[in-house]
Amino acid sequence: MTLQERVDSDLKEAMREKDTTKLSVLRMLKSALKYGAIAKSGAEAELSDTEAAQVIRKQVKQRQDSIESFEKGGRAELAEKEREELSILNAYLPQPMSADELSQVVGQAIAEVGATSKAQMGAVMKALQAKVGGRVDGRTLSTEVQKQLQ
Repeated sequence: MTLQERVDSDLKEAMREKDTTKLSVLRMLKSALKYGAIAKSGAEAELSDTEAAQVIRKQVKQRQDSIESFEKGGRAELAEKEREELSILNAYLPQPMSADELSQVVGQAIAEVGATSKAQMGAVMKALQAKVGGRVDGRTLSTEVQKQLQ
């Protein structure tokens, strides 16, 4: 079952259970996935699981930014609502890599590319994007590459 099929299935289940929060989040997610597919290659396009995970990660990032903003603004109830949505979205993301696993993959990519300085970081990042398959966010990946290229 692809990620999009799983979202559709869970959307139907949320309708049956009358779970309004989950239903709202999944409708928003389905819309974002459809928009991503249209932007990629037209209305009939389907996203791969990796591309779908990128769309979900973008939605997660938006929720994290909203939580931060609401907490700064003293709106705890809205921050809590965003946390609920965030937990629903996180269920659709692949398991993140452990720190040891990430360190090992980064080391292998650096060796494959033959990078010796931070000037070659772009080539390492490009090689890593395919390897990690959306299991690590870009910021964490970039930090680990910088640490190992010193």
